[in-house]
Amino acid sequence: MANPNRRTIKSRAAIAGHPLHPLMVHFPVAALMTLVACDLGYWYTEDPFWLRVGLWLAGVGALGGWFASIAGTIDLVSVGQIRRLITGWSHAIVAVVMLSLASLNWLIRFTDPDLVLPWGIAVSVVTAGLVALAGWLGGQLVYEHAVGVEVEE
Repeated sequence: MANPNRRTIKSRAAIAGHPLHPLMVHFPVAALMTLVACDLGYWYTEDPFWLRVGLWLAGVGALGGWFASIAGTIDLVSVGQIRRLITGWSHAIVAVVMLSLASLNWLIRFTDPDLVLPWGIAVSVVTAGLVALAGWLGGQLVYEHAVGVEVEE
């Protein structure tokens, strides 16, 4: 829970005071985490259905994540209080690495589906780990530093 004595840090990328970045990350996170299960389904069954689903999940995860990163980057570079937080930079760096791997994963699936086993599944698992780490760091920004949170007095 955010410290009620701490001043909140308002998001600049917001609509009616509601920060856009946390709103935009849900679908990419869900897609990239579900991609691991999809890859396991393909590994187990070798049904090409899972290849098609995986291609779409990888694309939604990567593209949606890059769009969400725009709002996060706006906040990081335009709000001095966020820019001074090591947690903010750590979250951003992990997210860029994760989105780069997610984009590579989509490219693997799009150009050569035969590489899904073993490379696609390996990249999916590493990406899911980075999604979890980025999510934890994002939670730290919200709950420990009150980024984008209004604390009632």
